[in-house]
Amino acid sequence: MKRFIPNQHGAWSMLVLPFLLGMAASQASFLHIPLFLCWLLIYLFIFPLLQGVKTRRFDRYAPPLKVYGLLLLPFAAYLMAAEPKLLWFALPALPLFAVNLYYARTKNERALLNDIAGILLFCLMVFPVFYIGGGTDRGMAAEFFILALLYFVGTALYVKTIIREKNNPRYYYASVIYHSLFVLAGVVLFPSLTVPLLILLARAASLPRTKITAKQTGIMEIGFSVMLYLSVIVLL
Repeated sequence: MKRFIPNQHGAWSMLVLPFLLGMAASQASFLHIPLFLCWLLIYLFIFPLLQGVKTRRFDRYAPPLKVYGLLLLPFAAYLMAAEPKLLWFALPALPLFAVNLYYARTKNERALLNDIAGILLFCLMVFPVFYIGGGTDRGMAAEFFILALLYFVGTALYVKTIIREKNNPRYYYASVIYHSLFVLAGVVLFPSLTVPLLILLARAASLPRTKITAKQTGIMEIGFSVMLYLSVIVLL
């Protein structure tokens, strides 16, 4: 099942939060259902694809690629028939995915630049969701995109202080400084979200000094994402 189900718990937040923020900036639509299913299947398809590129063992990852590819095709075809303009939203994702392919090929997928490329790819989902929902306030969509981007870049830094760079003080201080600047930027861009951003800063400063595990970190990030989304809905 490890070939079929991604083991990166925090990635589920990146899959869902930008989608929900795009809906928050527009209106719910029936097309959001096939769009989300298509988005989910793309993620489930890309995961074994990158693993195959990394390991050069496409025979091992052929079953999930076939399953998710076959499930993806009808949803993608339906969306292209219903909203052909959605194809334009996929174009910015191509160079970002090329970056992910490169780092998978070089077996350096934990590089920060690769993380940022993946985060950008996930966060861009705000815009097709906004379009499908008939949103009219493009400024709000852009603000939600920026919020998601800043949040997940900070999360990438924070997670490294617990896993890959847990003994590297430079990453810890970079994470804390980044989250401090995030709070300051939030005072200007998202003043209503000051308290949630302070909570994220406290998490970045305190949790790496505990014995929290990678799995616990990923699960907790789902909770922090829910906190941020509810804060947007209630306070913005």
